[in-house]
Amino acid sequence: MPLSVKIILITIISFAVGLALAFPVIKICKKHKLGQTVLHYVEKHSSKSGTPTMGGIIFILSTIFACAFFLWEDSLLAWTSLLVMFAFGLLGFLDDFIKIHFRQNEGLKPYQKLIGQTAITIMISFLIYYRIGTCLDFFGLTIDLGWGIIPFSVIVFLATVNSVNLTDGLDGLAGGVSLVYLLFFGTIVSLIGSSQMNMLSLSSFALCGGLIAFLAVNTFPAKIFMGDTGSLALGGFIACLGLFSSKALYIPIMGLMFVLSALSDIIQVLHYKRTKKRVFLMAPLHHHFEKKGVHENRIVTIYIIVTSLLCAGCLCLEIVF
Repeated sequence: MPLSVKIILITIISFAVGLALAFPVIKICKKHKLGQTVLHYVEKHSSKSGTPTMGGIIFILSTIFACAFFLWEDSLLAWTSLLVMFAFGLLGFLDDFIKIHFRQNEGLKPYQKLIGQTAITIMISFLIYYRIGTCLDFFGLTIDLGWGIIPFSVIVFLATVNSVNLTDGLDGLAGGVSLVYLLFFGTIVSLIGSSQMNMLSLSSFALCGGLIAFLAVNTFPAKIFMGDTGSLALGGFIACLGLFSSKALYIPIMGLMFVLSALSDIIQVLHYKRTKKRVFLMAPLHHHFEKKGVHENRIVTIYIIVTSLLCAGCLCLEIVF
């Protein structure tokens, strides 16, 4: 069966399963009062308090289900990516559960999250060193990091996971940006041509199908949030996709909006600690735009358009080189 046909089928299956899961998950969350507690200083989101969360379960399960039909041979990297996605999803689920149980916006302590993320990351980084290789590809230029691929991979994982997590602040934002990113990155990975990369690409398109189903209930006004269950899982998969294909240097370019979310938050915190003044009206950056009076739908649209243009540019360069 041609790869293109497999891509279409796995995307459709994941979408169908995700859509079938979406409304039962929302119903269960409402029944058990598994709702999001919104921070008091995010005034515009006060009406969203109590909205069901942990919606990341929808695209995590639909992706794994769809992949079970297609990832048979030469799929070690693809299944490892899904396992990492699931592991980060479990960490996020624990964080969401603590928030809900104690009716607060803070779940795991920052150091607890970091320990959990680092533990997962270190194991996968050694797998990359021993089974995948130490080279990175950047538009035809090969960079050999040697043993440095291990700390590099740890940094990429932690940066990516937390950047995606910080981007999850508006209805459809993290899901929409991730969908566009994964569509293009999955295409780039498929161009490598090896059997392992084809399977990795298929897993990316399966996640796209799940995300489309999730966005059907997450766009404004959201019926459910992905929670840390979803955002950490997405970040973990995105990092795997880049590192396993040796194209991790593409992540900050194609995922620039993720980078801006993290950078704006870091700048805000550091500047405030030093001067007690804020650079942005509120961080991350999308909340700054909200404070400026820009409707969240417009912000989400701009983020998706910018991501689409950057990803399309990278795809064109990849084809050229």
